[in-house]
Amino acid sequence: MKKVLTLNNISPVGLERFPREEYEISSEFQNPDAIVLRSFKMHDMEIPSNLKAVGRAGAGVNNIPVDKMTELGIPVFNAPGANANAVKELTIAGLLLAARNLCSAWDYVKNLE
Repeated sequence: MKKVLTLNNISPVGLERFPREEYEISSEFQNPDAIVLRSFKMHDMEIPSNLKAVGRAGAGVNNIPVDKMTELGIPVFNAPGANANAVKELTIAGLLLAARNLCSAWDYVKNLE
């Protein structure tokens, strides 16, 4: 059974992609086969000797020592575009807020007596 170390809270929906018959997932493994993380900074972390892959649940890899992983032959994966729907929703909400002066209207109504 392969051990997957999570360094941040990862959505259970995402972790369900790992079949339980093949993968054991925990935030407390000492010698994991793989690491899944979001924003945890791995630069000062000691890399386990049997690590085979690192997966970033996000777009960038600036929190992962990619050069060191490359030297060790450990592939690093990321998920660009995974938050695209949330970004689109926030953009549309921002446009509506600005177009209808909702923030100042909210303040006006909040201060009515």
